[in-house]
Amino acid sequence: MKMLLTLRRRWLLGLLAAVVLLRALPGAGDMYSRHCYPFIANVLSGVSGCIPFSVSEVFYLSGILVLVFVPFYAHFRLSRSWKEVGVLELESVIWLYVWFYLAWGLNYSQSNFFQRTQTPVAQYDVKALKRFSNDYLAKLNASYCTIDTKDDSLVRAEVVACYRHISEKTGINAPFFLGPSVKTMLFSRFFSKVGVAGTMGPFFGESLVSNDLLPSGYAATWAHEYAHQLGIGNEGEANFYAYLACTSSRDSTIRFSGYFSILGYVLNTLYKEDPRLADDFVARLRPEVKQLYRVKVAHWRGLYSHTLGDIQNWIYERYLHSNNVEDGVKSYSQVVLLLISYQSKYGK
Repeated sequence: MKMLLTLRRRWLLGLLAAVVLLRALPGAGDMYSRHCYPFIANVLSGVSGCIPFSVSEVFYLSGILVLVFVPFYAHFRLSRSWKEVGVLELESVIWLYVWFYLAWGLNYSQSNFFQRTQTPVAQYDVKALKRFSNDYLAKLNASYCTIDTKDDSLVRAEVVACYRHISEKTGINAPFFLGPSVKTMLFSRFFSKVGVAGTMGPFFGESLVSNDLLPSGYAATWAHEYAHQLGIGNEGEANFYAYLACTSSRDSTIRFSGYFSILGYVLNTLYKEDPRLADDFVARLRPEVKQLYRVKVAHWRGLYSHTLGDIQNWIYERYLHSNNVEDGVKSYSQVVLLLISYQSKYGK
């Protein structure tokens, strides 16, 4: 037993050293994302995809309960010393750390969009922003349509097909799953209270969306999480890829969901750079789109808890910074710069 314990710990230390080295080694993240991650993700998604509910959330809840209560059980009922309990607790945390990075987290170490695609960062000024916003406004208004239902099978088929179409020139892995699942969060209402409409479960390769999503946001949110599942770590890039995938769809409802998904980021950027330009943009928004946006904002504000949301933002901000996402939660808004740069290169 002692020999097995020693061997296990040697394996753990070896894997930990490998993760630390890969995170620090230039180019290792790109190699992992392109050549290793697709195989790992296929295995994990193949297992979790056979289970109809969110394996990730059950795993998170079980992990928290184990880490919190098992030490007391081991000490008081099994008569283990606190030192033994502490060592086992630390070992468990390191296993989770290693599993996270080998299963998905090393995607944070890959080159960013501009480096992967050799796309120059566009000149970002009010003039460029005005050109982009006018073009975007015309497409958003023209794409408007009513969306009354969340069609899982349609969204999955269309989004996967669109990612396969755009992958070659946009620096994202082509879909490598036989049939990615569309799962709803078990604890949707809790996640809504912290402002989370979707998430990607890195330990089991699952794309999860909230049951509280309005139909207009369903396709774009799933496309965002699927971008993460394909190996994208940066949140702004995930928004960017979701936009490209959805707006290239043959289905009108998915196209509108894509255009509508970045409206808040465009508005925030416009008001930050030039409030008069923002007011003009809002004045020219189609009335139906304005109303839908008001409904969306009111819907999520009604579900949001400022106390829980502030705690989640504080934790997530530090998590992103620890994984080389320098802008933290602000990286979500990077989608505007990415689109301006992309359109400057490709002219559309």
